[in-house]
Amino acid sequence: MPIPEDVTGDEIDKDVRQELQSLPKTLAEDVAKNLVMVARLIDEDPEGAYGYSRVALRLASRVAAVREAAGFAAYANQKYSEALAEFRAARRMTGTVELWPVMADCERGLGRPEKALDMAGAPEVHKLDKAGQVEMRLVAAGARRDMGQLDAAIVTLQSPELASNSVQPWTARLRYAYADALLAAGRENEAREWFAKAVEADRDGSTDASDRLAELDGVEFVDALDETEDVTGDVTGVTGDVTGAEAADEDATGTEREEGAESADTPGQDDKD
Repeated sequence: MPIPEDVTGDEIDKDVRQELQSLPKTLAEDVAKNLVMVARLIDEDPEGAYGYSRVALRLASRVAAVREAAGFAAYANQKYSEALAEFRAARRMTGTVELWPVMADCERGLGRPEKALDMAGAPEVHKLDKAGQVEMRLVAAGARRDMGQLDAAIVTLQSPELASNSVQPWTARLRYAYADALLAAGRENEAREWFAKAVEADRDGSTDASDRLAELDGVEFVDALDETEDVTGDVTGVTGDVTGAEAADEDATGTEREEGAESADTPGQDDKD
C-alpha cells in the first residue's frame, strides 16, 4: 500500500521504535511507516488502517507492537475474532495485562457477554492501572446490558471514579455510559443530569452527550439548507409582490394618460362649437 511522502516512521512511540530494533534497518523503517499509517487512519478510515496493519503483520509478525496494532485495526472494523487472536498473541509476547479490557470487549462483540463478565472478575483486573480498571468497568456494564440486566449495569458503573468531581481522560465516557444506562431503564430525569455532567467533562468531543442532552430537552436542529430554501421562497414572494405593484402602477399611469387625452380633446370640441 502507498505511503505518503511525509511519513518517515520516526513518528512512532519510542518504545515501539525500540521493539523494531530487532529487525534489519530497512525492514524496521518499512514496518514503522505502516504502523504510523495505522495510527493515522484508524479513527477516520478503519478499513485503510486495517490494510496497513496487514502489511506490517506480514513483515514483522513476531513484534508485539505489530500484533497489537493489527488487533486494534481489526477491532475498529468489528473483526472481533481476529482482534482477539492478535491481542492474545501480543499479551503472550509482553506478559502485560493492559489489553485485558479490550480483549473482554471482543468477547462481547462475539456474543459472549458471560465470558466478558468472567474476565471482569479475574485477578488480572487488579493489575490494571486506574484507566484500565475504569475501562474494564465500562465493558462489564456493557455485558450486563447485553444480557438485559439494566439495573445491574447501572450498579456496575457506580464507583468513586463516577462520583469524583475531577475530570480525567475517562470521565466523559464513564458519565455518558451511566446516563445512557439510566435512560434505557426509564430514569429520564437522572439520565438528563448525567448527560449534562458528561458534556461538562467532554472537552474533546469524544461523545455525543451534547446531542443526547438536546434531544432530551426537546431541541430540534433545523437543516441550514432548508432554511436557505425558505428564505429563497420568501424573497421570491416579495419579488412577485413588487412586480404586481409595478404592474398596478403601470395600469394607473395608463389610465391617467387616457384621461389626459380626453381632457385635451374636450377644449378642441368647445373651440369648434
